[in-house]
Amino acid sequence: METRLYVGNLSEETTEQDLRTMFSEAGTVSSVNVVMDRKTGKSRGFGFVSMPDEAEAEKAVTLFNAKDLHSHTLKVNISLPREDRPVETSDKQ
Repeated sequence: METRLYVGNLSEETTEQDLRTMFSEAGTVSSVNVVMDRKTGKSRGFGFVSMPDEAEAEKAVTLFNAKDLHSHTLKVNISLPREDRPVETSDKQ
């Protein structure tokens, strides 16, 4: 089963190819998606990397979480499916 990784704190200049090259050091990368702002066309500062092997994905988290890329410290972790994410509540009323 494919494992999807969240990659946060990306700089605006980070490309999908940058992430593909980096994460390939940990194993096979099946897809990369840097999330772009629809209005500006610039990176929203995060993206996702999918890897077919769970052990390789866990290795990628170990290798790249807190690593610098383009002067930004990356945040890398295994992405939870939408239904498994904790529900955030707001105290604002």
